[in-house]
Amino acid sequence: MGQIKSWTVSDALWSKLESLVPRRKRPKGRKYQRKAGAGRKPMPARQVFSAIVYVLRTGCQWKALPKEYGSASAVHAHFQRWQREGFFLKIWKAGLAEYDDMEGIAWRWQSIDGAMGKSPLAQECVGPNPTDRGKKMGASAASWWTRVASRCRSPSAEPTSMT
Repeated sequence: MGQIKSWTVSDALWSKLESLVPRRKRPKGRKYQRKAGAGRKPMPARQVFSAIVYVLRTGCQWKALPKEYGSASAVHAHFQRWQREGFFLKIWKAGLAEYDDMEGIAWRWQSIDGAMGKSPLAQECVGPNPTDRGKKMGASAASWWTRVASRCRSPSAEPTSMT
């Protein structure tokens, strides 16, 4: 038996997720007429979910989805609809609840690390930007920057001449 690929959806996982899959709602009173054997049959939800997991795990583009998963545009349409209907949020909540039952989540102690901005107070510690280290700023460049910076402080200020 070969190695199980990381994008394979097991029977155990699918049995837990199948009840969370959003069902398509049809308007009441509308008749759908289709000739026998005409049109495409709907894709099974497990096949759609397997295709979505494949794209997310491999990082491939939607259009590069292997044909064994079905139409890439149909899979992407299901993905967008499921996302709007909160399917992936339900999966995340169910996974958290299951992990909490198995291991226990320390809800009293949580940490968030989201420092993504620049640190303006640490400029003297880190030095100049690595891309600017080779540049030499002459007196003309410094005076130009001073004029532009002072001129652009107020959006309502009238432009001044730079002579």
